[in-house]
Amino acid sequence: MENANGSVPDIPIQERNEKENADSVENFSQRVDEMGGKVDQLEQRLNDVEHFYSNTSKKQSNTPRGSSILKDKEKQISSFRRRQQDASRREAAGARRMQELVRQFGTILRQITQHKWAEPFMEPVDVEGLGLHDYYEVIEKPMDFSTIKRKMEAKDGSGYKHVREICADVRLIFKNAMKYNEERHDVHVMAKTLLGKFEEKWLQLLPKVDEEEKRRKEEEAEVQQDMQLAQEAAHAKMAKDLSIELDEVDMQLEELREMVLQKCRKMSTEDKKKLGNALTRLSPEDLNKALLIVAQSDPTFQATATEVELDMNAQSESTLWKLKFFVQDVLHAQGKSPASIVPNNINNNNLLNNNKRRREICDALAKSSQKRSKKPS
Repeated sequence: MENANGSVPDIPIQERNEKENADSVENFSQRVDEMGGKVDQLEQRLNDVEHFYSNTSKKQSNTPRGSSILKDKEKQISSFRRRQQDASRREAAGARRMQELVRQFGTILRQITQHKWAEPFMEPVDVEGLGLHDYYEVIEKPMDFSTIKRKMEAKDGSGYKHVREICADVRLIFKNAMKYNEERHDVHVMAKTLLGKFEEKWLQLLPKVDEEEKRRKEEEAEVQQDMQLAQEAAHAKMAKDLSIELDEVDMQLEELREMVLQKCRKMSTEDKKKLGNALTRLSPEDLNKALLIVAQSDPTFQATATEVELDMNAQSESTLWKLKFFVQDVLHAQGKSPASIVPNNINNNNLLNNNKRRREICDALAKSSQKRSKKPS
């Protein structure tokens, strides 16, 4: 809107101040919301780190003293990358060794299947053709050499993973035959004979199988250790980053707190008197905390000295408002009304009911410069 002369009138000072205050409140509110969201994220990450180290400490407490795991964590972490590179090489070498065992086991299979009594076990049992109506009731898992051969040659991942799996299926062939047929039956006798020959040959290969299994267990233990070290390194970095971020948040909160305090009105003499009286209602422990607030703004203030001189008029507005907010929070937690911290008509007769420490503090605060004796809590 323009005046008659065409100029834009000035915004009234009160209206301009109200607008600036509203903008400041909105800005503070937005920053508080942003920091609240960031603190929530940091809290979740902190919980993850605490949970990890809690579980890690439990596992370590159950670790036997003779464990092969190195006690020097830093040395383990430094060698982690090198061991991680060796993992794929060890895995490939283990696969080659297992293939060699399977090849040697294949030799045993050929010797067994070439026996003159191996014919009944080469293909699946012809249940319908032989009229064996109760076969699947007696035999839970049928097996034959053609099925074993097919699984040994499978390339789609459905084959055998360990030579012991092949051994178990070979035994199953003969045990099924012995289970279904009576002891005097030819098939039962043939199966029992071939099973004995197989066990003899298997015993020759077994030491190599045991050695490979032992080696695999050791390598698996190393892999598990490497995984644990990787997790520890990741969480150690996370903990370090959290510490840095928490320091940044703390600085931002302090900056925001100071900005808010600077916007607060100056305390009147009556406000300072009420605040001084309110301090007398604090417990010794909370009173010490209040004095530490003063010490934060004034390094020369000896909050823990035997005698403390507290001049309310000498404190900055920031310190006074910090004290006020602290007292309000404490009294609110105690179920006392912050609005009536101490009645205005308080007199010395009321204070005589308090202990000696509180009476001295009240006198000191009222006079602003008088010294009081301060007992340790």
